Amino acid sequence: MTLVLASQSPRRRELLAQAGLGVAGFSFDRVNPDIDETPLVGESPANYVARLAVEKAKAGLALCGHINAPVVLGSDTIVVLDGSLLGKPGDKDEAVAMLSALSGREHEVMTAVALTDGDRTLCDTVTTKVRFADLSRQDILAYVDTGEPMDKAGAYGIQGLGGVFVEAIDGSYSAVVGLPLVESRRLLAAFSLI
Repeated sequence: MTLVLASQSPRRRELLAQAGLGVAGFSFDRVNPDIDETPLVGESPANYVARLAVEKAKAGLALCGHINAPVVLGSDTIVVLDGSLLGKPGDKDEAVAMLSALSGREHEVMTAVALTDGDRTLCDTVTTKVRFADLSRQDILAYVDTGEPMDKAGAYGIQGLGGVFVEAIDGSYSAVVGLPLVESRRLLAAFSLI
């Protein structure tokens, strides 16, 4: 079987490579599926993130016509504050608003990972609690000016400059970055890929 990552995220690529620790010849291809990420009416954050991970895996599988016996991994990460989704900011003002809302508060980061071979699909979702320090307006504006928040759910990257705002986490650090390693290894083992 050939493992395929349905993502162009450099963070997910690095994490999936780590998931193969100790497995001789562990490797994977990559495809970039395009799916509609609009939440469904009344959809809970947990159901939303799991649905997107599965849809990315299945859309990735559809792009694998040239690959023999592929198993495709899809993943998605969302930020949830007070039950509301914080997606990627549309502009700098939205990034400032998101970071201001997160300041001094705890939020949840949910990451779902799904594997499919077309016959079987498995999915797991990990929720990590993240607490931000109190941020000054100057802190927020300086961070937004770096451009880093613009392609990140919740307008921050814990593995980048945004890590300076994180006071504490309760759960999986790798899930906050974009791929829960322990859960991913379990799913890979279920497909006999590790």
